Amino acid sequence: MDVMLALADSERTLWYVTLAVGLVVALVVAGMLLVLLNLLRRIQTSVTGLLGSAGKVAENTANIPQLEATAPVLEQIAAEGVVQDGYMNALSQGYAEETQ
Repeated sequence: MDVMLALADSERTLWYVTLAVGLVVALVVAGMLLVLLNLLRRIQTSVTGLLGSAGKVAENTANIPQLEATAPVLEQIAAEGVVQDGYMNALSQGYAEETQ
């Protein structure tokens, strides 16, 4: 009879250890799920901000094709500036002689 009680006690101890290990594993899994949910929430917030910024970038880059037309116009402005500089030099040469 003592052998059967001892065996029952060791089985009970093994059962309690198994339950304790299962509880620890369940708590670890629950903690990891909470961490995962927190990370997913942060990712969703970042993606929302990124999508808002992407719309602003799209608005800013919509006029880039118009910039291609800027170079020829700048060349015309620079050529006109050279002409105007020549006129101003011609006018100022006569003015500089009178002031000296």
